[in-house]
Amino acid sequence: MALWSIFVTVFLAELGDKTQLATLLFASDQRISRVGVFAASAGALVLSSLIAVVVGAQLSSYIAPRTLKIVAGLGFVVIGAWVLFDARS
Repeated sequence: MALWSIFVTVFLAELGDKTQLATLLFASDQRISRVGVFAASAGALVLSSLIAVVVGAQLSSYIAPRTLKIVAGLGFVVIGAWVLFDARS
């Protein structure tokens, strides 16, 4: 069940973000292979996920996972508030 939760969370977080939009734009270029765009963007996501797993595993040796979750949650709240505040301007 935990792996399903991870999949859904990452999938939803990636929808409509800058990475997906950049991939969409690369795929719209008729001179670039769609399979190549898929392979390159999938490889980049896999590599960035690997880095996140390695860094997260190392951080959990020094900082309690609960603390990391709280810090990450607060970070998301701050970014969300910033986006909402910026949208009002």
